[in-house]
Parts: sequence; structure tokens; C-alpha cells
Amino acid sequence: MPVNRLSRARNRTALGLAVAALTAGLTTGAGPATAQPKAAQPRAAAAAAADCSAAYRIEQKLATGTTWRMCWRYDGMAGLILDDISYQPKGEAKPIKVLESGRLGQIHVPYDNGRQEFHDLTDEGFAQGLMPLASAECPGGTIKTVKVPDPQAGRSTKVKGLCTTTRARGHAYRMQADTGNKVYQTQGKDLLVYAVNQVGWYEYMTEWRFQDDGTINMNVGATGTLSPWDYDAGDGQGMPIGKGPKARATSHSHNVLWRLDFALDGSTKNRIEQYDSTVTPRGNRPPTTKTTPTKITKETAGDAKSYRWWRVVSATGKNKDGHARSYEFVPGPSTRFPARGYTKHDVYFTQYNKCELFASNNPKCAAGHPRFVDKWVNGQTLTHPVAWVNVGFHHIARDEDQQPMPVHWQGFSVVPRDVTAMNPLTPADLAGQNGDYIRGS
Repeated sequence: MPVNRLSRARNRTALGLAVAALTAGLTTGAGPATAQPKAAQPRAAAAAAADCSAAYRIEQKLATGTTWRMCWRYDGMAGLILDDISYQPKGEAKPIKVLESGRLGQIHVPYDNGRQEFHDLTDEGFAQGLMPLASAECPGGTIKTVKVPDPQAGRSTKVKGLCTTTRARGHAYRMQADTGNKVYQTQGKDLLVYAVNQVGWYEYMTEWRFQDDGTINMNVGATGTLSPWDYDAGDGQGMPIGKGPKARATSHSHNVLWRLDFALDGSTKNRIEQYDSTVTPRGNRPPTTKTTPTKITKETAGDAKSYRWWRVVSATGKNKDGHARSYEFVPGPSTRFPARGYTKHDVYFTQYNKCELFASNNPKCAAGHPRFVDKWVNGQTLTHPVAWVNVGFHHIARDEDQQPMPVHWQGFSVVPRDVTAMNPLTPADLAGQNGDYIRGS
């Protein structure tokens, strides 16, 4: 993210001219150490109407027998939104709904020098920066045409910018048979859905991976190039990436927040549970571990730590073993940004409110309504919980970030827990081994 953002007409395409101007000692406006004028701010765009005609439908049966179904739409601020997401592994008579909606909730970018702070989705034209994709970027897949709303011009632009394809991920499992030399193994497959949005000098790759075992991975990868307006900004921040001590690039954070509205088994009346485990040493004897579940009945903010996890549990559906279906949150590596309430915690669970769509600088609610997700955590009873997941990355530039900059990923997963009675990829030979298959279930 640049400290000084250029208008879209002058960002990446003007790189050569901008660098030449800097080299010659020229400045544009106030110079590289002072913020350039921002591009005109997009007005709050009206939410796109739900449309699941063939053009907006994604349905993929993977080689292992699992089918994922969903609808997609494109919002004037949030960018790509996926709705009505369902999962149907082999052996299940009908699809199992997982999410009512999944979307980015904000990309918050504060700079270490304290001079700049950006909210890319709501304030910096993230959605309008959808990039066209070449066929080589979507191998074996389909690139869909997206209508990108431009609130300033009052029209839409068509961009071939949404890739849907499949990718191998390696072993889904491997198990040596109890007798003989037979090995049970299979190679997993994912449905990949992704788009790329440019904001200033950065390009964000918003990626959804739907695994054949029911896992959903959500990641944002930042790539593109470091902004030359950051170099030697006179703030003493960051690391030099030029010859000797030159071209010190200002350090900054990328705090990515996702908004997930679950609808397990078709109902949004889900419940949230937190699990904590306590390990007790016992001298030379083996230690004991006790796990305690807590029902989260009111809005809350939580922090990940060792031996803690959360799950969202279906209020209506059970698997064939009679266990309530649920999805567990599995966080990825994260550096929480402690200076803002909306990035201070790893998760926020709020009661559904149709206007609460962005974790910071939310423009969708009426005047007087709080604009930040941490302010929405105010003790309401959770009957329709919405999960906000925060994953932070502190970017301290390195020589290898130029040029172009390698992708750095940040994200998390939601993993099925008791959605099916057995591994959904279980081979036919082992289908009868549910529970204690030696002594009987």
C-alpha cells in the first residue's frame, strides 16, 4: 500500500514516469514525503440484487465425488460476494447448506509512521479496481465476465475478472491397511474461485478454496509492487531495499477482515460454542488435559490462543450418527493490530443486522449507528450470529519484494466437524468401519 495514493489513472501505468520524476528530484504536489491528493471517494453503492441465473451460478463436482454449489455477485464496495454456499459429498442425498453469505469485510492498512491509515474497501475504490485475467491465470477453468459498478459515473464496466477452476492439493489421506500390503490413499481436489483487485500499487488476490472434504479456505494474497512514493520518506521507518541504506520503504500492516453469515442446514439460527483446554502437569506422571465447552449466547469478541477454538453449530441438522453438524474456525498465522478496536481481536460474533456489512468505516447504516464492528458487540442475544474473522500481517519490506512483489498470503479456514458421520472421502472398503469397528459401535 502506498503512503501517498495516486489516482487510478496515475498508479501502476505511470510507474516509469513517477520513478523518473523522483530520480530527477522532481515532485508532484507536495512531494513524496507528503500525502498526494486521494482519488475521488466512491459513494456508497447500492447492494447488488441477488441473481442466481446460470451466469451467476457456480456448480462443480470434483473428481472425488463432492459437489459444491453457490451463487456469486459483485458489490460496488466489497467486490466478490458468494451466496447460498452448499456442500454435497458422495453418500449424501441432498446438498448441505453451509453459508448464507461470505465476503470481505474490510482491508485496513495503517502505516508504522502514524501518518496514513486506509480502509481499502469502503474508502479506496477496491471494487472498481477489478483486474482482467488472462487465460493462463485460470488454467483449466472459466473466466467469468463481471459487471463492475462505478458509482461516480453511474454505470458499470464489464471485466473478465472472475476465475473458477479446480486444483490438486496433494494427499487427502493415506492409510496402510490392517492386513496385507494395500494402501488406501487419494489425492484431494479443490474448487478455486478468485478475483484480483488493484488498490494503488498493490494487487489483492481474493481466493476461496472449497475442498472435497468440506473445508473452506479463505485467503487474501497481496502482490503487485511496492510504491516508489514510500522510499526514503524521511520517517526512519521500514527497511532499505536499494543500494546501501537507500530507498527505505515504510512498514505497514494489512488487516484483512472477513464477514461470514452461516446458514447450516438452511437455517441462520445457529449457535456459537467456544472450547478451552487446560493442561495440568503431574510431576513424573503423564499430564492431564481437560476440555471445557462454553456456549456463546451474547455478542462477543475473542482472541485465539493455545488450546482454544470456536465452532458454529446447526440448530436444526444432524449427521447420520445423530451429532449436530458444525463448522470449526481454524485461524492462520496472524499479527493483530492492537491500536484499533476492530483489529484488536481475532473474531467478533455479532447479531445479524442487514446494514452491518463492513468492519470499519461502515457506510451502510443510518446516521448515529456505530460504524465499527467492535461497537456492534454490545450484549445482544445471538439468535442469528454473524462471524467476523480478522487476520493481520505486518509488512516490513525486503529486497526480494521487488520487482514484482511475491504474493504474501493471509487467511483462515472453516472445517467441517460432524457434518458427515465419517470422512466424506472414505473408500468403499472401509465404509462399514464407523465408530469402534473392532468391538462394534
